[in-house]
Amino acid sequence: MRGKTIEEGPPARPPRDRGDRLAAGVTIAAVLLVCASAFTIAGSVARSVHGALSVTDNLTISVLLLNVALTLLGWRRYRALKQEVALRCAAEARASELATSDPLTGLLNRRALGESGARLVDASLGQRRPVAMLMIDLDHFKSVNDLHGHLAGDQLLRAASAAIVAPLPPHALAARLGGDEFACAFAFDPDQPAAVDHVADAILARIAEPFLIGGVEARIGASLGIARTEAGCRTIDTLMRRSDIALYAAKRAGRNQRAWFDASMERELELRNEIELGLRAGIPSGRIVPWFEPQVDLATGALTGFELLARWDHPDHGIIEPAAFIPVAEESGLIGELSMSVMRAGIEEARHWDPSLLLSVNISPSQMRDPWLAQKIVKLLTETSFPAERLEVEITEAALFENLGLAASIVASLKNQRIRVALDDFGTGYSSLTHLRTLPLDRIKIDRSFVLRMTEDAEAAALVRLIVSLAQGLDVPVLAEGVETGEIAAMLTAIGCTMAQGWHFGRPAPARATRGLLAGRGLLSAASPIARDGEVVAMRQRRRKRA
Repeated sequence: MRGKTIEEGPPARPPRDRGDRLAAGVTIAAVLLVCASAFTIAGSVARSVHGALSVTDNLTISVLLLNVALTLLGWRRYRALKQEVALRCAAEARASELATSDPLTGLLNRRALGESGARLVDASLGQRRPVAMLMIDLDHFKSVNDLHGHLAGDQLLRAASAAIVAPLPPHALAARLGGDEFACAFAFDPDQPAAVDHVADAILARIAEPFLIGGVEARIGASLGIARTEAGCRTIDTLMRRSDIALYAAKRAGRNQRAWFDASMERELELRNEIELGLRAGIPSGRIVPWFEPQVDLATGALTGFELLARWDHPDHGIIEPAAFIPVAEESGLIGELSMSVMRAGIEEARHWDPSLLLSVNISPSQMRDPWLAQKIVKLLTETSFPAERLEVEITEAALFENLGLAASIVASLKNQRIRVALDDFGTGYSSLTHLRTLPLDRIKIDRSFVLRMTEDAEAAALVRLIVSLAQGLDVPVLAEGVETGEIAAMLTAIGCTMAQGWHFGRPAPARATRGLLAGRGLLSAASPIARDGEVVAMRQRRRKRA
């Protein structure tokens, strides 16, 4: 498809310019004048042959030559004007095409979709036919583009556009909005709304098929959002916005699927935008604060350290759990700034703890794509004068094996600086024994989803035993997350797990409460002003008791 609709043919030839017709008229008139003059001067020409030419004959011949010159000049001018007009018409046609179509795929561009879509909506409303808008985003296109180059990426976009257009009904609109995002719009029978689903499913199925690009097989997918004209949605702008919201919901639901717009999606998007704006203001102002969850030795119950967690101290809503804002921070690209901000605050607090206590920090999957991550962490330790060996960086299985080469480089850089590295959420990914042997891990953390079910699910208990046995074979310590009861703690101790964390040992707490816990156990650093303040308070309390 090229141009505005699926069935539109080549553009009509432009009308001839008035100057073109005028030049042709002048030329014809000059030719007629020459022909008429020829009879008049025929005698003069004959006399010139016999040498009997008069003054009048000279004048007549001059007029003839002038007519011939005018004829030739008119003809040349006619040809020049014709060529100029043709070039101008071609340039105007090309400019019009560039203004309304995508040069790579030949589909409409965003501007043309808005204009043509508005006409489609108006016409369909007059015919009492709804219009469906399909917003399509290619999944994993960037990976193909990065792996095989931009030329292959362009070929893939052209092939994908053909796959999108093929299932569309006649007179449908199709556009490339930019990058790997496309849109389609078409009217449909209100008695057959399932026809829209059939078109959407056909598009997803075609895009899911492998594409042969430059002799290499490329596999991608697509997410698709759908909206239709109805009460409250009678303009192309509203239709595009709603289908875009539905597309966002489809991508969040796991990609390679479709979603119809409903009002709850709009409310969720408004909340998400509110959260993002709040984070952009809250991160630099220190509103994302550190909380700490105790980690203990199962054999003795002694504190071995804390896991650093993030909480949002919102001025209007109080303390907000990370599940409400971490996904938004990931999607909006704020997670790196948020993580480093909380890490700095947590390290500043951990400086006052006993030197035997570790601080464990989570690293998000998106941060593991940053080749400078290790350098940023080392820089933070230098600025805060925090011992590197007291910091443990937790990396999830999914993040570790998404790009094993880069992840191994980051892990090696951290280990070279004496920073500990733990494999988090173990059991949920696809770690191989070979990878575990080659990576210099200091600890394996068993995912809480298995630990929580140990007393009720025999398979979960067996998996935990297997992980503990595997870690013992690799001589890597194991920590179990999500220990909420004494029964689970006893089961873990019995199978050889040495460390744990969970509500059974203490819930996550803010910095002040954590200081109180450590002060009560004598685990604040002797050089800490907090510890000295605690000693003064304790001394005063002893004096009061004696009195």
